[in-house]
Amino acid sequence: MAERAGDRIRRPLTELTLTRVRELVREPEAVFWVFIFPILLAAILGLAFRSRPPEALPVAVVAGPHGGSRLAALSPQADLKPRLLGEAEARQALARGRLAVDAALQRAAGRADAFTAGHAELTEPGARYVDFLVPGLLGMNLMGTGMWGIGFSLVVARQGNLLKRLVASPVRRSHLLGAQLFSRLIFLVPEAGALLLFAWLALGVPVRGSLLLLIGVSLLGALAFCGLGLLTAARPRTIEGASGIMNLVMVPMWIFSGIFFSTERFPAAMQPFVQALPLTALNDSLRAVMLEGAGLAPLLPELALLAAWGGLSFVVALKVFRWQ
Repeated sequence: MAERAGDRIRRPLTELTLTRVRELVREPEAVFWVFIFPILLAAILGLAFRSRPPEALPVAVVAGPHGGSRLAALSPQADLKPRLLGEAEARQALARGRLAVDAALQRAAGRADAFTAGHAELTEPGARYVDFLVPGLLGMNLMGTGMWGIGFSLVVARQGNLLKRLVASPVRRSHLLGAQLFSRLIFLVPEAGALLLFAWLALGVPVRGSLLLLIGVSLLGALAFCGLGLLTAARPRTIEGASGIMNLVMVPMWIFSGIFFSTERFPAAMQPFVQALPLTALNDSLRAVMLEGAGLAPLLPELALLAAWGGLSFVVALKVFRWQ
């Protein structure tokens, strides 16, 4: 009897999980946004911010009585790219190139430098912008697919009265919400793995820490955002309502959680809010493992924050969930 009772508990969860997995596989849009879009975004941004040697500084020389002589004085400088322009066109370029122009003109007039400074270009894997960017893109993708994928499927099922029909079945709230979590986690490894493999092979992004720890951090981050997705979709009856709530939750994290630039750029007064966001904790943890080779101990505060967000969201979602 105990085994039969266990089967009755497990069977709805298993069937609902398999149903959700089949839905995802059969949706080309979901496959594109989950697997292909993050890789395209990483490739485009990696190309835009690729490593390259310093370029010559563009300098504008205002056309006038002395324009020709100044252009001739600046042209031999290898680190400058002078152009003769009208005053209106040259104003912004002159503002940007003032120091370089001043030094070059002074040397052309006969000034002797006390010494000639040398420079050496150093490149270190993990120090490039694309290295900083990829963990942020991974965190953003885990947030987006966790919230949109789960939230929209629940609201669509509620709007189509599918959840109303499940009320008469042996399905509990925990079965339905648990199936959403498990189906999401099934796609986690190929989703994160595809982006990381592309970043490693095509962009040279390093993974200096433990691969197992990286998987664990990604798993915990996915669970946290699955919980938030369940919570945001627990009550809305329409797609528009769910979309508004999800945007309200996610937009602050898109801005403040360090996807495209460091969170340190925000004032000290905002840091408690910024550091309390789950995506900030996830991005910081991913970067620490990938770029710094960090172990588990330094990540415990961020991982505890992610676990708190996910666990609390799931519990509240169970309490406030509406079938119809």
